[in-house]
Amino acid sequence: MPREDNRLATQLPMKAIDRHLWQRFWAIAAPYWRLEERWKAWSLVALLVVLLLGQTRFAVLFNEQTGEFTSALAARDEERFWTSIRYSVLLLLVAVPIYAFYYFVRDGLGILWRRWLTSRFLERYFAQRHYYELNANLGIDNPDQRISEDINTFTQRSLYYLLVLCASILQLVAFSAVLWSISRELVYFLVVYAIFGTVFALAIFGKPLLALNFLQLRREADFRFGLVRIRENAESIAFYRGEAQELLQVRKRFTAAFDNFNRVIRSQLFLNLFQYTFSLLTIVLPSAIIATRVLSGELEVGRAVQAGGAFAAVLSAISVIVENFEGLSRFAAGIDRLSTFSRSLEAPAAPAGSVIESVEGPGLALEHLTLLTPSGGRILINNLSATVEPGQGLMVVGESGTGKSSLLRAIAGLWNCGGGRIVRPAANQILFLPQRPYMILGSLRSQLLYPKNGMPVQDAELLRLLDRVNLTDLAERFGGLDTERDWEKVLSIGEQQRLALARVLLLRPAYVVLDEATSALDIANEERLYAELATDATTLVSVSHHATLLKFHKQVLELAGNGEWRLVPTAGYRG
Repeated sequence: MPREDNRLATQLPMKAIDRHLWQRFWAIAAPYWRLEERWKAWSLVALLVVLLLGQTRFAVLFNEQTGEFTSALAARDEERFWTSIRYSVLLLLVAVPIYAFYYFVRDGLGILWRRWLTSRFLERYFAQRHYYELNANLGIDNPDQRISEDINTFTQRSLYYLLVLCASILQLVAFSAVLWSISRELVYFLVVYAIFGTVFALAIFGKPLLALNFLQLRREADFRFGLVRIRENAESIAFYRGEAQELLQVRKRFTAAFDNFNRVIRSQLFLNLFQYTFSLLTIVLPSAIIATRVLSGELEVGRAVQAGGAFAAVLSAISVIVENFEGLSRFAAGIDRLSTFSRSLEAPAAPAGSVIESVEGPGLALEHLTLLTPSGGRILINNLSATVEPGQGLMVVGESGTGKSSLLRAIAGLWNCGGGRIVRPAANQILFLPQRPYMILGSLRSQLLYPKNGMPVQDAELLRLLDRVNLTDLAERFGGLDTERDWEKVLSIGEQQRLALARVLLLRPAYVVLDEATSALDIANEERLYAELATDATTLVSVSHHATLLKFHKQVLELAGNGEWRLVPTAGYRG
């Protein structure tokens, strides 16, 4: 592990165990128990408590019968022994369904909570383009894992520990009464023993193990993300023959996870030594404490066995932190990750110093617009003013790095570093096409209708649309409009770009912004598609290096770099 990760491992932990842990937990958990599904949730919790009461009662009865038939065997009392056995079997027949139904209800409540919380996080994740803005937030790694895995762990573990606590309280009350009736000395010793064990575990193992578990979650997520990224970019890697470099990167991530996990298991080794010593002593200690009374005949052998069972039950109840310490440390780390993610979704993640004003209007206008790099260290465009009236297209040209794509991102509301004002049409009247089209998972029909998949469009119209973008045989080639494929893999970039332009022809927005969206097409296809867009009275704002497209625009905006620009009519432009 690099030196900075060692520092992180020693500094992070108390994020997960400080006095604010409960507040972070409750901020995530509370809404489910207060909002629309609260009655169902609390009803299921009440049912679980009733089932726990039943479990506790049967545990006491089983412990009592264990002592009873042990005493019967010691006294060679056959009738007493078989009576106890028959009663135990009867208890078993009633208890087993209660135990099974308890786990069924608990897991059912867990999945309902997960569904509700996942839906809530997804709504916030997609609101105000947080899914996009979070890419620039280095403090939030792997949001996909936090939604898919951390929420599941949070809901399941929360219920598990809540019910373990409830069961421990019930067990403590029930078996303390049993133990008190047999030996008060055992009760006094038990309290001291459990307090010592809990304090020792927290003081010695708490901070290091919590830190390492937090870091392990991050290392595992980074390793998985690296593998996913390779799968998504397999073709590019293959063209570059970058296998060796990618293998090196993946191994580096795995080594980080491996090294940290080694630290985890070394810490757990000493925790396990303590836990097993702590629990195994309970086999010896109860018998040793009451041995004199058993040997003197004051207590039956079965009562000693019953005392041992009650001692173990009460110790388990009041030592719940020691017994679950490893899982609690991972749970605390997960709470911290989910809480950090939740806070990042509270407000738009716009960079500090963002002053670009965006307003809705009938057309598209840039008013004294200045664009800066995200760090604010360089001016890309300085004090730009331009108006794109309906039907008066704009073509943006310039060398690489002069801010062409940044300008289009600003028009889309994705670039906020700078100043000035942008007036743009309503969201349903402007469409943006990047150079690499987005292909959703689904049918050919859904590709054409995206992002308006609810539109009622006849098959014949969709087929005519494919013909307009020179993809006449596409539906037939893949077996119809409802055929599902991984379209990003089965279609060339040129076909994908034509498919994206078909969406524009279908939606007919007032404005369409194209960021080299036809770069993979030959000149004939490119001009044909631009002509199709022009016949639909769509105003074009294009970034392109192709002079053949000038005729589809009335103005040219040339960006020269370092903030300089010039705006001229197309007729007077000489590149």
